[in-house]
Amino acid sequence: MKICIINGPNLNLLGKRETTIYGEKPFEEYYEQIKKDYPSITFEYYQSNVEGELINKIQEVGYRVDGIILNAGGYTHTSVALADTISAIESPVIEVHISNIYAREAYRHESLTAKKCIGIIAGFGFKSYSLAINYLLSEKISD
Repeated sequence: MKICIINGPNLNLLGKRETTIYGEKPFEEYYEQIKKDYPSITFEYYQSNVEGELINKIQEVGYRVDGIILNAGGYTHTSVALADTISAIESPVIEVHISNIYAREAYRHESLTAKKCIGIIAGFGFKSYSLAINYLLSEKISD
C-alpha cells in the first residue's frame, strides 16, 4: 500500500507556531514515528506553502497511490482549485486537521475541499493522520 501525506501552508512550522493549538512536536518527528508504526506501508510526504505546488503534487500522485491524506491548512477554506484537483484524480483523499476547526474562528468552519474528499478527520492532534491511515488500511483489506 502507498499513501501520500500532503501538508499545506504553515505546517512546516509545527512545533514552533501556536503550540497551544498545534503542540510542540515538529511534523517530521511524527512522520518518522508513522513510518515505524506502519512498516508495511510505503509513505511519501510533501509540504508546501504554495497552492499551485500542492495542486501539482496531488495531480502527480493522484493516479499512483492508494490514498492521499491532505491537510491543506488555510487553503481548506479558500481553494476552489484544490477542490477541483481532488475531484479530478482517482486516489481517495481524506482531509485531516490537527485542531478542531469547528471549535475555532467561524471562517474555519467551511471546508471547500471536504466536499471532494471521502471524509474529514479533525481535532485529534497528530493522531488525525493515524486515524486516516487506519481507515485507508481497513478499506484496502476489505477490497
